[in-house]
Amino acid sequence: MNVTVILVATVVLAVIGLIIGLLLGLAGKVFSVPSDEKIEKVRECLPGNNCGGCGYAGCDALAEAIAKGEAKPSSCPVGGAEAARKISEVMGMPADNFVRQVAYVKCSGSCDKTRFIYNYQGAESCYQVSLAPGRGAKACAYGCLGLGSCAKACPFQAIHVVNGRAVVSREDCKACGKCVEVCPHNLIELIPYNAPYVVACFSQEKGRKVREMCDAGCIGCGICQKNCPTGAITLTNNIAHIDQSLCVGCGKCAEKCPAHVIIRQTAEETA
Repeated sequence: MNVTVILVATVVLAVIGLIIGLLLGLAGKVFSVPSDEKIEKVRECLPGNNCGGCGYAGCDALAEAIAKGEAKPSSCPVGGAEAARKISEVMGMPADNFVRQVAYVKCSGSCDKTRFIYNYQGAESCYQVSLAPGRGAKACAYGCLGLGSCAKACPFQAIHVVNGRAVVSREDCKACGKCVEVCPHNLIELIPYNAPYVVACFSQEKGRKVREMCDAGCIGCGICQKNCPTGAITLTNNIAHIDQSLCVGCGKCAEKCPAHVIIRQTAEETA
């Protein structure tokens, strides 16, 4: 093959490559979207878990929302108080008050306390079991199914199934809300880390039936509500619920509860 032809072809290809490179570089500048330095700085303060616990698609989306003033600096539950402080500095705002939260499982129905109506053998999915007769093998149709869908969904290994009941490790929980989303019985809620008292039951049956199904259920007597000095406890559908924003931690509800289902959160079993 003629050497001259090879050289000419090589030069032509090099020139074409150079022209294409220049055109691509020019197009990149012309069509580029100016980056917001504030968004980048906020993003650097976020942990990068992309768990969605903030309500946004991920850390990038949250950083953009914070930079635009659409979300608070304390919106990241995983980053906690430290991330909130750093983001407040980036935004030039006073330190945002971060209230740490944890997931809480409203059930005390472990295997030694609840009754069973049949032996379940099948898919290890709480959702699928909740569609079975009786909403599960346990007599209580509102209690923890104990198959660990919440534990599988938790990206921080903060939930474990202990004796047939999901238990949250308060120190490991980042309040991302994944467990809340997957629980078919709506048993899990996010509460303040320092909430003094919690109701360890979610059964909505009447007292007599509750006692027949479980040794650790709320009987809906309303004594806790009557004795609460701040009106923090309400009774709806035979189950007590504590409004943590009103609770002062006096402990009268726990003291008067005949079923002993109102307990101090700090005394709650952790995995």
